[in-house]
Amino acid sequence: MPIALEDFEAVRPHLLSVAHRMLGSTHDAQDAVQTAWLRAVAARPSPPVENPSAWLTTVTARVCLDELRARRRRNEAPLLAHAVPAAGLAADEAVLRAEDVSRALMVLMQQLTPPQRVAYVLHDLFSVPFDRIAHVLGGTVPSAKKHASRARQRLDGSQDASLRTGPPDQQVAEAFMAAARTGDTRRMLQLLAPDCVRDAEAALLPPGARTTVVGALDIATETAHHRDRIQAACRIVVNGEPMYLIAPGGHPLATIGISTADGKVTKILLRSARADDHFARTAPSPAPAYRRRDPRRRKDTEPVTHPRPPRAE
Repeated sequence: MPIALEDFEAVRPHLLSVAHRMLGSTHDAQDAVQTAWLRAVAARPSPPVENPSAWLTTVTARVCLDELRARRRRNEAPLLAHAVPAAGLAADEAVLRAEDVSRALMVLMQQLTPPQRVAYVLHDLFSVPFDRIAHVLGGTVPSAKKHASRARQRLDGSQDASLRTGPPDQQVAEAFMAAARTGDTRRMLQLLAPDCVRDAEAALLPPGARTTVVGALDIATETAHHRDRIQAACRIVVNGEPMYLIAPGGHPLATIGISTADGKVTKILLRSARADDHFARTAPSPAPAYRRRDPRRRKDTEPVTHPRPPRAE
């Protein structure tokens, strides 16, 4: 057997992280890593494997590439949150929080082709050299570089100047979301206009709940009750409009549109995410709304929605 069980177990967390970024699902990542191990058991490479971690990463990436291509052949749309079993959703959310993964990036990567996603994840997120990525993809090094480059371009998107600079009073919206994530009712009341309106689709609310709520106090109180959902929200562009996306585990659930005037939130619009929604990254948020980024952190951490890739080799 070319790979010892203890070598596999030592690198298993890394393999799960790689597979999760590629497949977007903890369950699918576990299946991919298990398949990679079965292939390792059956393999008889010559010469013997000198770097088990690199070898297993390559095999795992190939398994993920096969799965991504199979999804495309079946014309499967990315799963929205309501289509993911509760246990799977909780597991995916736990990974995002434990590994500090950008949920916006997980959403955006669903729009990449299989080779683009594999090349981007391996090179930009895990610093795998392009010669190994070419081996995974079954192509050349220039081709692998091109896939990674196209992935970056698609993740960046094409936005006009108004989207890059952000809407007026973006700091107000950011401050409101920050207060909503912690359930800080007092701060929300400071930011909400007295006659603020919250409109929501009935499908997003408990049975019998009002689809329209008027008044700062009622809205702040309700929002505090749902802070767990707000904690799973990220800033993103949806169908050309900058807003917030509730995406537990990286699976789109609902969008939050926030309108402001004179330094106050005047309207909050909640609607269900749809399979035909198009997502793009936003420009950086105003500085006060960001927590400082630790340069020692990995490139796929929050709050950055699209990490700046290293220069191509």
